[in-house]
Amino acid sequence: MKNEKHIKIGIESPEEGLKRFINAWEKAQSNPQHDGETHLNFEDLATLLSVLTPRRLDLLKTLRPMGSTSARKLAGALARDYKNVHADVRVLENAGLIERDSHQAIHAPWDVIEASLRLVA
Repeated sequence: MKNEKHIKIGIESPEEGLKRFINAWEKAQSNPQHDGETHLNFEDLATLLSVLTPRRLDLLKTLRPMGSTSARKLAGALARDYKNVHADVRVLENAGLIERDSHQAIHAPWDVIEASLRLVA
């Protein structure tokens, strides 16, 4: 769908990230109407998988349709311990996959998370 918010997740070296950033900057300079892309990259697979665990992905899938809510209500919807959900929310918030609104309620701003892994360098 056209109005969906997408984020691309993958593994990328700092050098590759800088090249992609420069390319995106040049595109934006030549076409100010270009919406751009949002990326979240990790230096290695182990780090990516430590942030995006199956439970945290389930948390994001549950949170997205709930809209803005509290970690306590999310824990209830997931039937999980509040303390563990709160810790997962903190990790996902630090990664940029969860945001807070002006009332400090949490929400998942992304409709689609596209993950890609390159098998060949």
